[in-house]
Amino acid sequence: MSTNRFLHFYRIPMFGLLALSWLVAACNVSKHLPEGELLYTGADLEIVQEEPVKKIKAVREELQGLLRPKPNNKILGQYLGLWAYFNMQKDHPGFINRFIYKKLGEEPVYFSQVQPEKTKELLLNRLDNNGFFYAEVVSTSSRTNKKADISYRVTLPAPYILRDYHYERDSLPIDKHLKELLPGSKIEKGDRFSLDEMKAERERLNTALKNRGFYNFNPDYLIFEADTNQYQGREFDLYLRLKETVPEEGILPYQIRSIRVFPNYSLDEYGPGTDTTRVEGVEFIQEQFSFKPELLRQYLLIEKGGLFDSQQSRLTSNRLSGIGNYRFVNIRYTEVAGEKEGENGLLDAKVYLSPLDKRSIRAELQGISKSNNFAGPALLLNYRNRNLFYGGETFNLTGKIAYESQIASGAREGLNAFEFGLKGDLIFPRVVFPIPIKERFAYSVPKTKISLGSEYQDRRDLYRLNSISASYGYFWNANRFVYHEITPISLNFVNLSNTSAEFEEILDNNPFLRQSFEQQFIAGITYNYAFNKLMDKYRTHSVYVGVNMDLAGFGLRFANNVFNGSDPNTFLGFTFAQYNKGDVDFRYYLRFTEEKLLALRLFGGAGLPYGNSVSLPFVKQYFSGGPNSVRAFRIRSLGPGSFRPDSESTANFFDQAGDVRLEGNLEFRFPIFSYLKGAVFADAGNVWLINENEALPGGKLGKDWYRELGIGAGLGLRIDIEFFVLRFDLATPLRRPYREEGQRWERDFRLGDSDWRKENFIFNFAIGYPF
Repeated sequence: MSTNRFLHFYRIPMFGLLALSWLVAACNVSKHLPEGELLYTGADLEIVQEEPVKKIKAVREELQGLLRPKPNNKILGQYLGLWAYFNMQKDHPGFINRFIYKKLGEEPVYFSQVQPEKTKELLLNRLDNNGFFYAEVVSTSSRTNKKADISYRVTLPAPYILRDYHYERDSLPIDKHLKELLPGSKIEKGDRFSLDEMKAERERLNTALKNRGFYNFNPDYLIFEADTNQYQGREFDLYLRLKETVPEEGILPYQIRSIRVFPNYSLDEYGPGTDTTRVEGVEFIQEQFSFKPELLRQYLLIEKGGLFDSQQSRLTSNRLSGIGNYRFVNIRYTEVAGEKEGENGLLDAKVYLSPLDKRSIRAELQGISKSNNFAGPALLLNYRNRNLFYGGETFNLTGKIAYESQIASGAREGLNAFEFGLKGDLIFPRVVFPIPIKERFAYSVPKTKISLGSEYQDRRDLYRLNSISASYGYFWNANRFVYHEITPISLNFVNLSNTSAEFEEILDNNPFLRQSFEQQFIAGITYNYAFNKLMDKYRTHSVYVGVNMDLAGFGLRFANNVFNGSDPNTFLGFTFAQYNKGDVDFRYYLRFTEEKLLALRLFGGAGLPYGNSVSLPFVKQYFSGGPNSVRAFRIRSLGPGSFRPDSESTANFFDQAGDVRLEGNLEFRFPIFSYLKGAVFADAGNVWLINENEALPGGKLGKDWYRELGIGAGLGLRIDIEFFVLRFDLATPLRRPYREEGQRWERDFRLGDSDWRKENFIFNFAIGYPF
């Protein structure tokens, strides 16, 4: 959603003069330094190796991180933070001075704060931890023009290398498990001595043992011993041992004696009359009946009589939370004092489930603004019932009323619209299928979704559109990063009515468009896949891959052939669409810091009409331009191909669509202060047709498709308050594919011309990041 705006600019020479003056002032910070103080400009690290060392880059980065203190930051080679610190402190500072001082000011770092001897101790300690025993560190400093820096020269001896890794005891039950787990270690022969690897190994063994019943085990119970006496060179054997002070319960495996589930924990009062139901060895205790025990049992992976398993316990908690009915899920284990089952200790497990409110109603009033100069209000009403049939089922009923109208004058007329929609969803937190299916997904439970909806749209003075949709499918998370959704039944019926003479003329001029509206019945299968690691802000490299497939019409054609339909292109008297459509959305984040990153997006999608279809149905076609696409072009104003409409008319809204869409976006995001973020971006893309359409010359995809890309660039501001993002983007076209060859690149940027700015600057307003 976006809209065009008239922008005012200062004269460029004056702006340049101010910027130059500011930079010159920012350079001159030395005069503000106190007498006898030197500005600390940083430290250099030089590493000298007696012999080549593996993974030396990681060692260098680790040592570099120990150099303290960190010097003042530079921006474009200048100490702008210091300039703000020294120059914005006044006796009676105004609002602007206080603001700049608070947001940009940076306290100076003096050379007197540097402690070389302490830093050398840290470096030597870290080198010992990495196997470089008896290393040498020498520091030197230099002073020039009231500034000083320091250099550290590190001489690395040959590191100690691992020969063998052992665990020798076998008298206790836990000894057998440790021996079995040792081959899975990442500590291998030939590795350099590494304290961090040993700590990671202890954590790995602790996790594995807790999955084997050792409920009270702690990684501190393990100790490593290095033996260098057997070798003359810098080699060692590593021994893993249990500490002598380990308590008995710490190395004892535990077995689950009983499992009790409280499905309505926050509301029930558990007295003598509380109802208890036993299902497959599990007791379900509820005063007020709230969940069918035989269904809730399916979510439990922990078993009575089985060994304690921390992973199964965690996955059980995930599965119960995934039902969507519970605010809190808490699994507690209690040791049974003085009792054993053979050599195993005993645990009682209790599962406490605190439910959410069963019913809720939400109203949402929206203000919608689009870059095609239309805006209007929308009202959404949602009713939700959780646990509808006492099996975790969720019923959602959503109603929508919306109106949009043209708010700016122009050649387009008649696109005011009224919209009314009603949709119901019923979600079962399990697989619902005619034949019973026992799901085997440990991470989360697949859910079944049944949807039915209807929508009425009145595009004033053009047409009315009634649609009914229904679907039946499944969705689930395979793990924390992977999501699947498959809808084997997807039906959509569209009825076009009350078409005006103006709209009939549009359809007569474009037979493809007429058929895309007349294909009233869409039936097929859809599948969506997503692999998403973008949410992890600590990752330097993050990737998202989304794949969507939509196959329609082949089932109806088959049904017609089986039942000898008189017209193979209709089903029950309705024309149906036939196409195969798929697209891939790839995103990559390169994070320099948590808030500073380079974001890349590549999108490719194609729909192949066949049989009785020469183009995709209108609701399935691709569009280009707008706040989440190529932002230098208004929504739905780019393409197809090199097509250029004769004028900005009502027809353009429908014509500029395609069967193929290719786009690329590159955006650099950076913080400005607090919740305000900035962005610099460039976008490229277009849509094309699969088949030639005489009404849209130049719209078909050809071998020179790359010459028909629309390209734009711009700047953006975002108000990011974590759970909500307001986005403002200002962009201008750099390449227009609808111009004649040789004239498509923009060469004349008349920033001082108000008419040029009005025509070429596109302002986009949207909620959320574009990708």
